[in-house]
Amino acid sequence: MEREVAWKKYDEASLDELEALAVDYIDFISENKTERECAAAAIAAAEDAGYDSLADCIAAGTPVGPGSKLWACAQGKAVILVHVGAAPISEGMNILGAHIDSPRLDIKQNPLYETNDFALLDTHYYGGIKNYQWTALPLALHGVVAKTDGAVVEVNIGDDPADPVFCVTDLLPHLGSQQMDKKGSKVVEGEDLDVLVGNRPLLSTADSSDSADATEAPKDPVKARVLAILADKYGIAEEDFLSAELEAVPAGRARDLGFDRSMVIGYGQDDRVCAYTSLVAQLALGDDVPARTAVCVLVDKEEIGSVGASGMASMFFENTIAEIMALAGESSPLRLRRALTRSRMLSSDVSAGFDPAYASVFEAKNSAYLGRGLVFNKYTGSRGKSGSNDASAEYVALVRRIMDDAGVSFQTAELGRVDAGGGGTIAYIPAKYGMDVIDSGVPVLSMHSPWEVTSKADIYEARRGYEAFLRAEG
Repeated sequence: MEREVAWKKYDEASLDELEALAVDYIDFISENKTERECAAAAIAAAEDAGYDSLADCIAAGTPVGPGSKLWACAQGKAVILVHVGAAPISEGMNILGAHIDSPRLDIKQNPLYETNDFALLDTHYYGGIKNYQWTALPLALHGVVAKTDGAVVEVNIGDDPADPVFCVTDLLPHLGSQQMDKKGSKVVEGEDLDVLVGNRPLLSTADSSDSADATEAPKDPVKARVLAILADKYGIAEEDFLSAELEAVPAGRARDLGFDRSMVIGYGQDDRVCAYTSLVAQLALGDDVPARTAVCVLVDKEEIGSVGASGMASMFFENTIAEIMALAGESSPLRLRRALTRSRMLSSDVSAGFDPAYASVFEAKNSAYLGRGLVFNKYTGSRGKSGSNDASAEYVALVRRIMDDAGVSFQTAELGRVDAGGGGTIAYIPAKYGMDVIDSGVPVLSMHSPWEVTSKADIYEARRGYEAFLRAEG
């Protein structure tokens, strides 16, 4: 059952829509490289679309009814958008769930040191990466520094063309014979992914002091100059690293890929390609009142197990729905349980795109192909489906009907050959409520690398498919 390439069906109007979406998407992933930035951008877009803060509504006791649009946020890193439908919430919701965190290098709490006339930042990698891919690559620093006086300083260095960038150094091949004999997982050790941030010494403390007679040379002059720059630009002292969340991410904008500009190459497309299309689909409902309450969930921490207060395994989702149901006059534990059980969800996460350069790890009949549309993974997991949510046949049939009725190009896939490995998503977590959940997303090449590849056609079909799902009736 080979699926046809989606590009074949587009007329000029569709191609114009596709390119416009791709332009906006490239802007989104280029300007939002952390979960905090994605969450803030999602909230700003929601407010522009008429969404109100749930916290404000709770404080004011604002009643909620069909057509109400609300947003909630957890720790600045996870967002839920809810568009209340015509039917009672207890009859179930249509939910899109994606994650906005991506693999990266996190700066440690005590990171800055000097050695051999270099200043470096010590890191701890986040998520599943191939360490060697992060060397000799221009990096930017994004994040926040929380100070003890209550101030939170935003840091964004390396993505403005006028900014400096940073890097993890690599070993020249002339001296790398022993390195190249190592296993791929050992070529660069995790503890060696230190980011180079300076080489020029501070010649005297007078360079960073108001005292005219301060001429003593600092103990670590290169580190001292870096600290002087941070103090001048951000008002940050070395102690402030203790309460900082700084991420080293690939510097530079996402770009069109290919002579035909049919693809996008950029950082963080797992899973911001699904998060962005889910967000756009949610906001596309406009002022229409959907038949069932439409929900878009954008969470953090999926790459490390969906843990923590901003991950899908937290109570954030359940608590948010409970608060909204209370404002809607449906306040009872039993109604909440009924709402969750009767809901259905697309776990909007990327799938491994078939790559002919590595064909041996794929099973061709059950692989996702770039350009053939939205991908549905009935199950993920590894080997014997371990750790997987396995969607029921009846739910798969319902999703097929929704996509067919909307004319959405879609395909089905597994994550590689049975014994080749595997992976997981957030799907199994909401499934614990008894709701129907299936993984659904965009195929990606070079997944978890600093620069990932997607097809504009798949991005477009995902956006169309997600909106069709949100609008589907009971």
